[in-house]
Amino acid sequence: MTKNKDLESAYRTIEKEIEALNMMKSQLDESLGKALDLMQSTKGRVIVTGMGKSGHVGRKIAATLASTGTPSFFVHPAEASHGDLGMLTNDDVVVAISNGGESKELSDILLYCKRYGIPLIAITKNPTSTLGKAGDILLRLPDDGEACPLGLAPTSSTTATLVLGDVLAIALMERRGFSASNYKQRHPGGKLGAILQKVSDLMHTGNEMPLIGEDANMRQIIMTMSSKMLGCVGIINTDGELTGIITDGDLRRAMVNSADDELFARKAIDIMTKNPKVTTADVLVAEVVNQMNAKSITQLFVVDGKKPIGVIHLHDCLRAGFTIEEKPAQVNDNVISKVA
Repeated sequence: MTKNKDLESAYRTIEKEIEALNMMKSQLDESLGKALDLMQSTKGRVIVTGMGKSGHVGRKIAATLASTGTPSFFVHPAEASHGDLGMLTNDDVVVAISNGGESKELSDILLYCKRYGIPLIAITKNPTSTLGKAGDILLRLPDDGEACPLGLAPTSSTTATLVLGDVLAIALMERRGFSASNYKQRHPGGKLGAILQKVSDLMHTGNEMPLIGEDANMRQIIMTMSSKMLGCVGIINTDGELTGIITDGDLRRAMVNSADDELFARKAIDIMTKNPKVTTADVLVAEVVNQMNAKSITQLFVVDGKKPIGVIHLHDCLRAGFTIEEKPAQVNDNVISKVA
Protein backbone atom coordinates (compact mmCIF):
# COMPACT_ATOMS: atom_id res chain seq x y z
CA MET A 1 0.00 0.00 0.00
CA THR A 2 2.81 2.39 0.94
CA LYS A 3 4.60 1.72 -2.34
CA ASN A 4 1.46 2.53 -4.32
CA LYS A 5 1.04 5.80 -2.44
CA ASP A 6 4.68 6.63 -3.07
CA LEU A 7 4.24 6.05 -6.78
CA GLU A 8 1.07 8.12 -6.83
CA SER A 9 2.94 10.95 -5.12
CA ALA A 10 5.78 10.66 -7.60
CA TYR A 11 3.39 10.78 -10.55
CA ARG A 12 1.63 13.83 -9.15
CA THR A 13 4.92 15.64 -8.63
CA ILE A 14 6.17 14.86 -12.11
CA GLU A 15 2.89 15.82 -13.74
CA LYS A 16 2.76 19.08 -11.80
CA GLU A 17 6.25 20.00 -12.91
CA ILE A 18 5.49 19.06 -16.51
CA GLU A 19 2.44 21.36 -16.34
CA ALA A 20 4.67 24.19 -15.15
CA LEU A 21 7.10 23.63 -18.02
CA ASN A 22 4.28 23.56 -20.56
CA MET A 23 2.94 26.82 -19.16
CA MET A 24 6.37 28.42 -19.39
CA LYS A 25 6.70 27.17 -22.95
CA SER A 26 3.38 28.77 -23.91
CA GLN A 27 4.48 32.09 -22.39
CA LEU A 28 7.73 32.40 -24.33
CA ASP A 29 7.76 35.46 -26.59
CA GLU A 30 10.10 37.95 -28.23
CA SER A 31 11.61 38.74 -24.83
CA LEU A 32 13.64 35.55 -25.09
CA GLY A 33 15.32 36.75 -28.28
CA LYS A 34 16.00 40.15 -26.74
CA ALA A 35 17.61 38.53 -23.70
CA LEU A 36 19.77 36.35 -25.93
CA ASP A 37 20.79 39.37 -28.02
CA LEU A 38 21.86 41.13 -24.86
CA MET A 39 23.79 38.16 -23.46
CA GLN A 40 25.49 37.43 -26.78
CA SER A 41 26.57 41.00 -27.47
CA THR A 42 27.86 41.90 -24.02
CA LYS A 43 31.55 42.78 -23.88
CA GLY A 44 31.73 41.65 -20.28
CA ARG A 45 30.26 38.71 -18.37
CA VAL A 46 26.79 37.46 -17.56
CA ILE A 47 26.36 37.90 -13.80
CA VAL A 48 23.71 35.61 -12.31
CA THR A 49 22.21 36.36 -8.89
CA GLY A 50 19.39 35.05 -6.73
CA MET A 51 18.56 34.25 -3.13
CA GLY A 52 17.69 30.91 -1.52
CA LYS A 53 16.68 28.15 -3.93
CA SER A 54 16.79 30.67 -6.80
CA GLY A 55 20.41 31.24 -5.89
CA HIS A 56 21.21 27.52 -5.92
CA VAL A 57 19.70 27.21 -9.39
CA GLY A 58 21.43 30.44 -10.41
CA ARG A 59 24.83 28.94 -9.59
CA LYS A 60 24.08 26.05 -11.91
CA ILE A 61 22.93 28.39 -14.68
CA ALA A 62 26.11 30.46 -14.39
CA ALA A 63 28.24 27.31 -14.47
CA THR A 64 26.43 26.01 -17.56
CA LEU A 65 26.80 29.32 -19.36
CA ALA A 66 30.51 29.52 -18.55
CA SER A 67 31.17 25.98 -19.77
CA THR A 68 29.34 26.52 -23.04
CA GLY A 69 30.97 29.70 -24.29
CA THR A 70 29.32 32.52 -22.32
CA PRO A 71 31.65 33.95 -19.62
CA SER A 72 29.54 33.97 -16.48
CA PHE A 73 29.67 33.74 -12.70
CA PHE A 74 27.32 33.86 -9.74
CA VAL A 75 27.19 36.72 -7.23
CA HIS A 76 25.38 36.14 -3.95
CA PRO A 77 23.04 39.10 -3.37
CA ALA A 78 23.86 39.36 0.34
CA GLU A 79 27.59 39.38 -0.36
CA ALA A 80 26.99 41.94 -3.10
CA SER A 81 25.72 44.33 -0.45
CA HIS A 82 29.01 43.94 1.42
CA GLY A 83 31.50 44.69 -1.34
CA ASP A 84 30.88 42.19 -4.12
CA LEU A 85 29.00 44.81 -6.14
CA GLY A 86 32.52 45.79 -7.18
CA MET A 87 32.57 42.64 -9.32
CA LEU A 88 30.04 44.22 -11.68
CA THR A 89 31.19 46.42 -14.53
CA ASN A 90 29.34 48.55 -17.06
CA ASP A 91 30.14 45.95 -19.72
CA ASP A 92 28.29 43.15 -17.89
CA VAL A 93 24.73 41.88 -18.02
CA VAL A 94 22.94 40.87 -14.82
CA VAL A 95 20.43 38.02 -14.69
CA ALA A 96 18.44 38.27 -11.45
CA ILE A 97 16.19 35.39 -10.35
CA SER A 98 13.31 35.51 -7.89
CA ASN A 99 10.16 33.47 -8.28
CA GLY A 100 7.94 36.03 -6.57
CA GLY A 101 10.14 38.97 -7.52
CA GLU A 102 10.27 40.46 -4.00
CA SER A 103 13.52 39.08 -2.55
CA LYS A 104 14.73 41.96 -0.38
CA GLU A 105 18.33 40.84 -0.71
CA LEU A 106 18.25 41.74 -4.42
CA SER A 107 17.43 45.41 -3.80
CA ASP A 108 21.03 46.66 -3.70
CA ILE A 109 21.94 44.87 -6.95
CA LEU A 110 18.84 46.23 -8.68
CA LEU A 111 19.64 49.75 -7.52
CA TYR A 112 23.28 49.39 -8.57
CA CYS A 113 22.25 48.27 -12.06
CA LYS A 114 19.96 51.26 -12.46
CA ARG A 115 22.54 53.69 -11.12
CA TYR A 116 25.32 52.54 -13.45
CA GLY A 117 23.27 51.55 -16.49
CA ILE A 118 24.02 47.83 -16.27
CA PRO A 119 21.44 45.85 -18.30
CA LEU A 120 19.20 43.68 -16.15
CA ILE A 121 17.35 40.54 -17.21
CA ALA A 122 14.65 39.66 -14.68
CA ILE A 123 13.47 36.08 -14.23
CA THR A 124 10.27 35.97 -12.18
CA LYS A 125 6.65 34.85 -12.36
CA ASN A 126 5.35 38.28 -11.33
CA PRO A 127 5.82 41.07 -13.91
CA THR A 128 4.43 43.68 -11.49
CA SER A 129 6.87 42.76 -8.70
CA THR A 130 9.87 44.87 -7.74
CA LEU A 131 12.15 42.68 -9.83
CA GLY A 132 9.68 42.46 -12.71
CA LYS A 133 9.44 46.24 -12.96
CA ALA A 134 13.19 46.77 -12.56
CA GLY A 135 14.21 44.43 -15.37
CA ASP A 136 15.07 45.81 -18.78
CA ILE A 137 13.91 42.45 -20.12
CA LEU A 138 11.48 40.11 -18.36
CA LEU A 139 11.54 36.33 -18.74
CA ARG A 140 8.44 34.97 -17.06
CA LEU A 141 8.34 31.87 -14.92
CA PRO A 142 5.03 29.95 -14.80
CA ASP A 143 2.57 31.00 -12.11
CA ASP A 144 1.13 27.53 -11.68
CA GLY A 145 1.85 26.76 -8.04
CA GLU A 146 4.36 24.32 -6.62
CA ALA A 147 4.44 20.54 -6.73
CA CYS A 148 4.87 20.66 -2.96
CA PRO A 149 1.55 19.55 -1.35
CA LEU A 150 1.74 22.59 0.93
CA GLY A 151 2.30 24.84 -2.05
CA LEU A 152 5.34 26.29 -0.25
CA ALA A 153 8.61 24.49 -1.02
CA PRO A 154 10.18 25.67 -4.30
CA THR A 155 9.75 22.69 -6.63
CA SER A 156 7.97 23.41 -9.91
CA SER A 157 9.35 26.96 -9.88
CA THR A 158 12.97 25.86 -9.48
CA THR A 159 12.55 23.22 -12.19
CA ALA A 160 11.19 25.86 -14.55
CA THR A 161 14.05 28.22 -13.67
CA LEU A 162 16.59 25.47 -14.31
CA VAL A 163 15.06 24.66 -17.70
CA LEU A 164 14.94 28.34 -18.64
CA GLY A 165 18.66 28.56 -17.87
CA ASP A 166 19.29 25.61 -20.16
CA VAL A 167 17.18 27.29 -22.87
CA LEU A 168 19.41 30.36 -22.69
CA ALA A 169 22.66 28.38 -22.65
CA ILE A 170 21.76 26.11 -25.57
CA ALA A 171 20.42 28.95 -27.71
CA LEU A 172 23.67 30.88 -27.12
CA MET A 173 25.70 27.80 -28.05
CA GLU A 174 23.83 27.53 -31.32
CA ARG A 175 24.13 31.24 -32.05
CA ARG A 176 27.88 31.14 -31.46
CA GLY A 177 28.49 27.93 -33.36
CA PHE A 178 29.99 26.37 -30.23
CA SER A 179 31.81 23.13 -31.14
CA ALA A 180 32.97 20.00 -29.35
CA SER A 181 36.52 21.37 -29.51
CA ASN A 182 35.39 24.52 -27.72
CA TYR A 183 33.66 22.35 -25.13
CA LYS A 184 36.79 20.27 -24.56
CA GLN A 185 38.88 23.37 -23.91
CA ARG A 186 36.59 24.16 -20.98
CA HIS A 187 36.51 20.55 -19.71
CA PRO A 188 40.12 19.31 -19.78
CA GLY A 189 39.70 17.13 -16.69
CA GLY A 190 37.77 13.97 -15.96
CA LYS A 191 35.76 11.79 -18.29
CA LEU A 192 34.47 14.68 -20.43
CA GLY A 193 37.98 15.90 -21.09
CA ALA A 194 39.19 12.42 -21.98
CA ILE A 195 36.35 11.43 -24.26
CA LEU A 196 36.79 14.59 -26.34
CA GLN A 197 40.53 14.15 -26.85
CA LYS A 198 41.73 13.87 -30.41
CA VAL A 199 44.52 11.84 -31.90
CA SER A 200 46.55 15.04 -32.26
CA ASP A 201 46.57 15.35 -28.45
CA LEU A 202 48.34 12.01 -27.91
CA MET A 203 50.29 11.18 -31.06
CA HIS A 204 54.09 11.01 -31.28
CA THR A 205 55.49 13.45 -33.84
CA GLY A 206 58.74 14.63 -35.39
CA ASN A 207 61.82 12.68 -34.37
CA GLU A 208 59.69 10.37 -32.23
CA MET A 209 58.24 8.79 -35.38
CA PRO A 210 59.98 5.54 -36.44
CA LEU A 211 60.37 6.05 -40.19
CA ILE A 212 62.71 4.42 -42.67
CA GLY A 213 62.93 4.10 -46.45
CA GLU A 214 61.76 1.17 -48.52
CA ASP A 215 65.38 0.13 -49.19
CA ALA A 216 66.38 0.04 -45.50
CA ASN A 217 68.12 -3.20 -44.47
CA MET A 218 67.26 -5.45 -41.55
CA ARG A 219 69.84 -3.87 -39.26
CA GLN A 220 68.32 -0.42 -39.85
CA ILE A 221 64.83 -1.78 -39.25
CA ILE A 222 65.80 -3.34 -35.92
CA MET A 223 67.77 -0.29 -34.76
CA THR A 224 64.93 2.12 -35.62
CA MET A 225 62.28 -0.03 -33.97
CA SER A 226 64.40 -0.45 -30.83
CA SER A 227 65.34 3.22 -30.48
CA LYS A 228 61.84 4.63 -31.02
CA MET A 229 60.20 2.01 -28.74
CA LEU A 230 56.79 2.11 -30.39
CA GLY A 231 56.82 -1.49 -31.60
CA CYS A 232 56.80 -0.58 -35.27
CA VAL A 233 58.48 1.28 -38.09
CA GLY A 234 56.76 3.12 -40.90
CA ILE A 235 58.03 2.64 -44.42
CA ILE A 236 58.12 5.66 -46.71
CA ASN A 237 58.91 6.05 -50.40
CA THR A 238 61.11 8.70 -51.97
CA ASP A 239 58.19 11.17 -51.89
CA GLY A 240 57.83 10.77 -48.12
CA GLU A 241 54.54 8.89 -48.46
CA LEU A 242 53.67 6.02 -46.12
CA THR A 243 53.65 2.81 -48.14
CA GLY A 244 53.88 0.19 -45.41
CA ILE A 245 54.49 -0.76 -41.80
CA ILE A 246 56.63 -3.33 -40.04
CA THR A 247 55.59 -4.26 -36.52
CA ASP A 248 57.56 -6.27 -33.99
CA GLY A 249 55.22 -9.15 -34.83
CA ASP A 250 56.13 -8.88 -38.52
CA LEU A 251 59.79 -8.91 -37.52
CA ARG A 252 59.42 -12.05 -35.41
CA ARG A 253 57.58 -13.84 -38.20
CA ALA A 254 60.27 -12.88 -40.70
CA MET A 255 62.95 -14.25 -38.37
CA VAL A 256 61.10 -17.55 -37.91
CA ASN A 257 60.53 -18.03 -41.64
CA SER A 258 64.00 -17.04 -42.91
CA ALA A 259 67.52 -18.34 -42.55
CA ASP A 260 69.97 -15.87 -41.02
CA ASP A 261 71.70 -15.08 -44.31
CA GLU A 262 68.36 -14.60 -46.05
CA LEU A 263 66.94 -12.47 -43.24
CA PHE A 264 69.67 -9.87 -43.23
CA ALA A 265 69.65 -9.67 -47.01
CA ARG A 266 66.02 -8.62 -47.06
CA LYS A 267 64.88 -5.02 -47.26
CA ALA A 268 62.00 -3.20 -45.62
CA ILE A 269 59.87 -3.37 -48.76
CA ASP A 270 60.22 -7.18 -48.74
CA ILE A 271 58.64 -7.76 -45.32
CA MET A 272 56.43 -4.74 -44.75
CA THR A 273 52.64 -4.83 -44.62
CA LYS A 274 51.49 -2.72 -47.52
CA ASN A 275 48.69 -0.15 -47.29
CA PRO A 276 48.55 -0.22 -43.49
CA LYS A 277 45.60 0.99 -41.44
CA VAL A 278 45.99 4.70 -40.69
CA THR A 279 44.09 7.51 -39.02
CA THR A 280 44.05 11.30 -39.09
CA ALA A 281 44.85 13.88 -36.43
CA ASP A 282 41.29 15.12 -35.96
CA VAL A 283 39.74 11.74 -35.11
CA LEU A 284 38.58 11.20 -31.52
CA VAL A 285 40.90 8.97 -29.48
CA ALA A 286 37.93 6.89 -28.30
CA GLU A 287 37.22 6.00 -31.92
CA VAL A 288 40.84 5.05 -32.57
CA VAL A 289 40.91 2.82 -29.47
CA ASN A 290 37.94 0.89 -30.85
CA GLN A 291 39.59 0.66 -34.26
CA MET A 292 42.82 -0.75 -32.82
CA ASN A 293 40.90 -3.16 -30.59
CA ALA A 294 38.76 -4.40 -33.49
CA LYS A 295 41.84 -4.97 -35.70
CA SER A 296 43.98 -6.39 -32.86
CA ILE A 297 46.70 -3.80 -33.44
CA THR A 298 48.48 -1.57 -30.96
CA GLN A 299 49.58 1.38 -33.08
CA LEU A 300 48.40 3.50 -36.00
CA PHE A 301 50.26 5.96 -38.13
CA VAL A 302 48.62 9.36 -38.43
CA VAL A 303 48.67 10.78 -41.94
CA ASP A 304 48.00 14.02 -43.71
CA GLY A 305 47.06 12.85 -47.17
CA LYS A 306 49.58 10.05 -47.67
CA LYS A 307 52.39 11.52 -45.57
CA PRO A 308 52.89 10.40 -41.96
CA ILE A 309 52.71 13.16 -39.35
CA GLY A 310 52.52 11.05 -36.20
CA VAL A 311 52.02 7.70 -34.49
CA ILE A 312 49.46 6.87 -31.81
CA HIS A 313 49.99 3.83 -29.58
CA LEU A 314 47.34 1.95 -27.63
CA HIS A 315 49.39 2.29 -24.44
CA ASP A 316 49.27 6.09 -24.73
CA CYS A 317 45.49 5.87 -24.95
CA LEU A 318 45.26 3.61 -21.91
CA ARG A 319 47.49 5.95 -19.90
CA ALA A 320 45.15 8.81 -20.86
CA GLY A 321 42.24 6.97 -19.25
CA PHE A 322 40.67 5.12 -22.17
CA THR A 323 39.74 1.44 -22.08
CA ILE A 324 39.49 -0.99 -24.94
CA GLU A 325 35.75 -1.26 -24.30
CA GLU A 326 35.35 2.50 -24.84
CA LYS A 327 32.69 3.38 -27.40
CA PRO A 328 33.26 6.34 -29.70
CA ALA A 329 31.85 9.52 -28.27
CA GLN A 330 28.67 10.50 -30.06
CA VAL A 331 29.70 14.08 -30.56
CA ASN A 332 30.17 16.16 -33.65
CA ASP A 333 33.31 18.27 -33.69
CA ASN A 334 31.93 20.29 -36.56
CA VAL A 335 30.54 23.65 -35.65
CA ILE A 336 27.01 23.40 -34.33
CA SER A 337 24.64 24.78 -36.91
CA LYS A 338 23.81 28.39 -36.18
CA VAL A 339 20.33 29.76 -35.68
CA ALA A 340 19.12 31.52 -38.80
